[in-house]
Amino acid sequence: MTITVLLFASYADAFGRTRLDVAAPAGATVADIVARIRSERGAERLPPRPVVAVNREYAEYDRVLAANDEVALIPPVAGG
Repeated sequence: MTITVLLFASYADAFGRTRLDVAAPAGATVADIVARIRSERGAERLPPRPVVAVNREYAEYDRVLAANDEVALIPPVAGG
């Protein structure tokens, strides 16, 4: 199955793109996808456990993904 990973702000800058398509086996979890993206160039800028959303809802790392799910890596936000 293919999982779309969306990258925003500093993560998009680190990876040099705003989207990654990741091939994953059935039963893959958010943790599996994050581990897979760590092999990509730019991943060294990710924190140990980035905040994620699946299909626009915050998600835990043990969430099982389905084909065509959209995983977003949410960068830290600063402001005042």
